[in-house]
Amino acid sequence: MLRAAPILRNLITPRPVPTQTYDDASEAVAAIQMIYAEATAFLRDHFTRFQNGQTPEGHYSAFYPELSITTSTFSHIDTRLSFGHVPEPGTYATTLSRPDLFQNYLHQQISLLLENHEVPVSVGVSNVPIPLHFALGAEFTVDGNGSTTHERPLRDIFDVPDLKTTNDDIANGDAEDAPDGTRPLAPFTAQRVDYSLARLAHYTATSPEHYQNHVLFTNYQFYVDEFIRFGKEQLANGKGEYVSFVSPGNVITTDGTADIEMPPKMPQMPAYHLTRADGSGITMVNIGVGPSNAKTATDHIAVLRPHAWLMLGHCAGLRNSQNLGDFVLAHAYVREDHVLDADLPVWIPVPPLAEIQIALEQAVEEVTGLSGYELKRVMRTGTVATIDNRNWELREQSGPVQRLSQSRAIALDMESATIAANGFRFRVPYGTLLCVSDKPLHGELKLPGMASDFYQTQVSRHLMIGIRAMEHLRKMPLERLHSRKLRSFDETAFL
Repeated sequence: MLRAAPILRNLITPRPVPTQTYDDASEAVAAIQMIYAEATAFLRDHFTRFQNGQTPEGHYSAFYPELSITTSTFSHIDTRLSFGHVPEPGTYATTLSRPDLFQNYLHQQISLLLENHEVPVSVGVSNVPIPLHFALGAEFTVDGNGSTTHERPLRDIFDVPDLKTTNDDIANGDAEDAPDGTRPLAPFTAQRVDYSLARLAHYTATSPEHYQNHVLFTNYQFYVDEFIRFGKEQLANGKGEYVSFVSPGNVITTDGTADIEMPPKMPQMPAYHLTRADGSGITMVNIGVGPSNAKTATDHIAVLRPHAWLMLGHCAGLRNSQNLGDFVLAHAYVREDHVLDADLPVWIPVPPLAEIQIALEQAVEEVTGLSGYELKRVMRTGTVATIDNRNWELREQSGPVQRLSQSRAIALDMESATIAANGFRFRVPYGTLLCVSDKPLHGELKLPGMASDFYQTQVSRHLMIGIRAMEHLRKMPLERLHSRKLRSFDETAFL
């Protein structure tokens, strides 16, 4: 039986751009922005023509910019630094997307490469096509397989997302060198970044541009209500530290006396942003209940390379000596959430980070007015167990309780270990401060009547502790905050 000959497509691309070398970070970033702008404009222009009924002339492809560096010697770098340098001689490269969004990040990372290796970087066009969906701005929509005015499906005319090439192999340590020996320069490829930016807008109903460098996660709306109140106070005091409050639907508020508008239909994991002009403000995401949501949120926020994320939520106190409203500062985790088992095996320890732990403890002292031995009255440091079964109390108790006791766990929840483990996996500094809302092993269940006083008195203090901790971390140099504990043997140079 004769096979049909393959259909040869007339490939139409933007004008060729030669690869050039740069020894100035600003010039390199400008070149990256130029290549990306021309590529996405090319795709948007031809998509508009396609939507307007123009017959396509072939297959339209545009490609991500690529940044690379080649070193031939081992550099004498500052061994205290956890990023900003490649581990050994060779060629390292990465595709890049949204250089407008990542301009400051790119400038910082490229500057460190130039300083530490004293060789230029190269900027050119990669061979990785930009999927049409990622090139379109908010003003464009893609309906199904494309316009109904054409018989040909969209994928015959433009490149579309291909999840086979969108993965976490680099972050997970599973990536292989390219056939020519080139190794990864950054933890995420351009397609992986674009995928997560689209998911963030979908799940949180705010654009990635609004996300700040310090992220708080919570599992209760009470914390969001307090965060909104705090944000309005900051805008109203006129000091200018924070410049806006962004709520779901990309509603930007700059007047602290105005009501914060909310969309009629809330997203799955709404995000709120108290912004500073330099992006060092605070984002809060209500991830709801469960490790799956915790993984989803952190999977996508990680591509924005935040400087820290913290979990502020409620937990079950496991010790009879604990009281409702006591704080738990996690310094270890029992991982029974299972959602990250394939990416980060449970035998891998998730260590506490000294910088985060100190910032949280200082914040508790400042807000409560207690210190030293007296602080033990309201806060306990220990192991937090995270599970994937909210109704674990309904199972036969001897086995789970024995395991919890052997682990020395003092609290149990459904999100904290997931957030910490994904922070470890993606090299994002992480921490956890929980508040005891029930003690199921000791007859104090989370019921409305028993919890009402706790909600009214502790949520505000708990949130303020998280905010104070972030303010401490904001003042810390990045080279101190980004711990070497989070870096592997063969690490990417980009943070």
